[in-house]
Amino acid sequence: MTPPGDEVEDQNAVVAEGEASMADGEGASTGDEQDDLAAEWSAMVDDGDEQGEDSSRPARESTRVLDQEEIDSLLGFDEGSGTEDTRSGIEKILSSALVSYERLPMLEVVFDRLVRLMSTSLRNFTSDNVEVSLDSIASIRFGDYLNSIPLPAMLSVFKAEEWDNFGLITVDSSLIYSIIDVLLGGRRGTAAMRIEGRPYTTIERNLVERMIRVILGDLSAAFEPLSPVAFRFDRLETNPRFATISRPSNAAIVTRLRIDMEDRGGRVDLLLPYATLEPVRELLLQMFMGEKFGRDSIWETHLAEELWLTEVDLEAVVDTQIMRLSDVFDLKVGSQIMLGATPASLIQLNCGEIPMYMGRMGRRGNQIAVQIEDRVDRGPRQ
Repeated sequence: MTPPGDEVEDQNAVVAEGEASMADGEGASTGDEQDDLAAEWSAMVDDGDEQGEDSSRPARESTRVLDQEEIDSLLGFDEGSGTEDTRSGIEKILSSALVSYERLPMLEVVFDRLVRLMSTSLRNFTSDNVEVSLDSIASIRFGDYLNSIPLPAMLSVFKAEEWDNFGLITVDSSLIYSIIDVLLGGRRGTAAMRIEGRPYTTIERNLVERMIRVILGDLSAAFEPLSPVAFRFDRLETNPRFATISRPSNAAIVTRLRIDMEDRGGRVDLLLPYATLEPVRELLLQMFMGEKFGRDSIWETHLAEELWLTEVDLEAVVDTQIMRLSDVFDLKVGSQIMLGATPASLIQLNCGEIPMYMGRMGRRGNQIAVQIEDRVDRGPRQ
């Protein structure tokens, strides 16, 4: 027989082994479950990242970065383009608001007329053979034009009296010295001597002012068939900053004229802001035929002659009545309508639906006639 103490020890040993085995099993299962849970969480995080990348991928693809060539083309620095229009990029956007002079067809006719008038007047002014030619007509911003003027030069500010605005005439140094040389008796066949680095003298300014007054008179005569206007000389400047007649961003039309006197000559720029031409804008927009301005007298005379020969029908209204539609349908051949007019009543003569005259009915030979006594006053025309 086993003593009672030994049995107790054996039972305690068995219980301890069972608890130890259970503890080992629980620890292993808990560790495995934690490993599985961590793996599941990491998989979920990876899926979320992939989904985030997929959702943000269209936004990243839509945000496109320009390369250097595209940036240069946008800013107008593309030197490889061989097209005639050298403007590109931002410069085109800034100048897109300018109105081309070609939208004013009558303006070119005015300048052509100015060239012909100046050729005659400058020949009389200089007593020399003068040829005037039109180089170009362009639209430009006023500030850009002032910055592009080659100095030294003389700038004349003039005012259009009827339009209540100003214009600008620029005479370059070549033409200044050529005119002075011609007016003061310089030899023909020799180029005018240019003296740079000194201000213009009073004699030079007065001679150039006389020439500008001649040009302004021709300019007034060129616009006269279109709209009578007097261009008055205001002042003469040598610094472009003192000749500011408009805001730098305002658009203007620049006409460049070339004046040649045998081997001497130069250029004259005529600048007219669009604000100056606004009062005659509607006239400058009209089209023309031939060399005539505005109205064509030959066509007007022909139209008037043909209108006098036009035949029109006159209707003599003896009386008007209001009848029911059933009575009108009951009318037959031989039916009689009693009129409210007497032989002495006035009869109205209509041309179409327009009343023209009032008269009395009578007889002339075998014909029924109407003697006109008065004209119907239709009131003022709308």
